Order: sequence, then C-alpha cells, then structure tokens
Amino acid sequence: MTYFLGNNQSELLNGSPRYFYALRRTDEGDLYVVRIDQLNGEDVVINNEGDSSENYDKFSVGVDFFNGRAVNHELVYDNLKYEQYRWDDRFMSYYIDEDGNLSVIIGQDRNYPTDV
Repeated sequence: MTYFLGNNQSELLNGSPRYFYALRRTDEGDLYVVRIDQLNGEDVVINNEGDSSENYDKFSVGVDFFNGRAVNHELVYDNLKYEQYRWDDRFMSYYIDEDGNLSVIIGQDRNYPTDV
C-alpha cells in the first residue's frame, strides 16, 4: 500500500491517471507490456528516435490509444514505440496465461517466471 504525506495522489498528478500501460510487439513476434508509475518519476516516452515526420504526435495524458497497427498488421506510425497504450489509476499486472491469452490481475503484482 502507498501512503502520501501532504498532497494526495490526485493533486501530485494534476488529476491524471497514475499508471501508463503499453504494449508493443517485435518483428519476431515477441510481446512486451510495460507499466510506468508516474509517481516514481518515470518518463513516458512515446516515439523512438528517428525522422520526426514519422512520429505519433497526438499523445495526450489520460487518453487511450489502440490503433498502432493497420488492418494488414503493418505499423501505422514508424517511430511509435507502443502499438497500444492505456491509462489507469488501478495497479494491474498483465501476463500470458497457460492457454496463451493475454490476461490481467488487478490490484496485485504477479511473480513472472524467470526460466522463459
């Protein structure tokens, strides 16, 4: 549990959601999910380095995005680091379950296997 002295979480974040969750897939098909806690001072970086004309420039704190790939599975924005992202105040742990489904546990951390 996290405790705050003085300002509460909402005041510290100016009303924006605390957690940023993002999903990306490599060309080899590996899936990566990140969770960034804004109260830890981590920066949310949306675009990879490259030609700025290929950046995603509609990023806004608190606004979810799920359109990083076109119907033919090609990337829509060449420099966009994450194909999907969302914001939430809830602590969530995403994982692939034993049936191969992307799943989530809300409110608790998950111990991820290290032998994969």
